[in-house]
Parts: sequence; C-alpha cells; structure tokens
Amino acid sequence: MKFMIPFVSVMLPMVSLAQSQSGPATGVPSVAIPRTTGVMVIQTAKRGVTAQQVMAVIPSEIRATVQLYLDGKIREWYSRGDGKGIIFLIDAKSEDEARAIMETLPLAKLQLMDEQYIPVGPLMPLRALVGPGSQE
Repeated sequence: MKFMIPFVSVMLPMVSLAQSQSGPATGVPSVAIPRTTGVMVIQTAKRGVTAQQVMAVIPSEIRATVQLYLDGKIREWYSRGDGKGIIFLIDAKSEDEARAIMETLPLAKLQLMDEQYIPVGPLMPLRALVGPGSQE
C-alpha cells in the first residue's frame, strides 16, 4: 500500500494528459480514455456581444437553466472566477447530446454565446487501486 501513493501521484498527471487528448491519433491506449459520463460546457459571450444584451436575456435564461437542473440535465453550474462566463456540467453521454440540451437555452437560441464542449469521465488511474478484473 505504501507504494500506491507514489504510483498514483506519478500516474495521475500522465493520465490526465491522456484524457485531455482525444482519439486514436494521439497514441493514447484506449484503456486510458474513459467512457463519457458528462460533458463540461464553457460559455463566454461572443465577441461584440454587450453585457446589456446578455443581461436582457438573463431572467429567462435562469428559469430555463433551473428547469434543466430540476430535470436532471444539468448536474452543476458555476460562474467563471474571472467573470467571463459560465461553466456547466451536463449529464450527457456525448458532446452531441450536451449540445442538444444547451441549444434549448435562451442565450443559445439568440446566438449570443460561444461554447466549448469537453467530454469527461472517470479518472482512469483509479482502476489501479481496485486491482485487475475491475473493468465494467
């Protein structure tokens, strides 16, 4: 057990890097790529969109966002620490599914926001802690 902490501390950065790259072209073994269990969506106002334009839509955006949360579509949401947007964790199995959810929101319908979609899943080195045969 005393060797597991150094092992995990060395493996976490490597697998985190592997998880941040996608597809077979990266040379990352498929066992290091998790199945998607959610999609992080980072929203920022499009260039040229004013704060006043965004704020005019915020009341309806908040109601729609709360409804998606109550429906189990949004797991978590945050304001960016730099004040430049919002981060959502969407309960979706693919980027396309998350995009379909986000496109229902008023700010998206008015095309005021840019979005970045990042599929996320379990941290794969944790499998080493539970041993062989732990694959689902």
